[in-house]
Amino acid sequence: MRVLLEAARDQEASLYMSLINVGEVYYLMRRMKGQAEAEELLADLRTLPLMVCGVGEERVLAAAKLKADYAISYADAFAAALAQEFNAQLVTGDPEFRSVESLITVMWLPDR
Repeated sequence: MRVLLEAARDQEASLYMSLINVGEVYYLMRRMKGQAEAEELLADLRTLPLMVCGVGEERVLAAAKLKADYAISYADAFAAALAQEFNAQLVTGDPEFRSVESLITVMWLPDR
């Protein structure tokens, strides 16, 4: 993951994240660690060389179509739809994305 962040910092790669997934990461952190930790995570995210992509009708419908056709959560469908839109690799350790590997390229993070 560090290599990707450094490549983005050096403008050798572009990193994208759906605003829906930012919300997902925030609420999970808030549930697990509390509001202060969640706010700190948001502040850290804002310092990363990554483009947070908002959602409009086209992105919502693309995610909804994936959700309707594949065993994937709605929030994860936004990540997959964004990967399709930008023809980008999706970087994850979440096995749920196996259901859409025929549609997008997945870069699997190692198990911790």
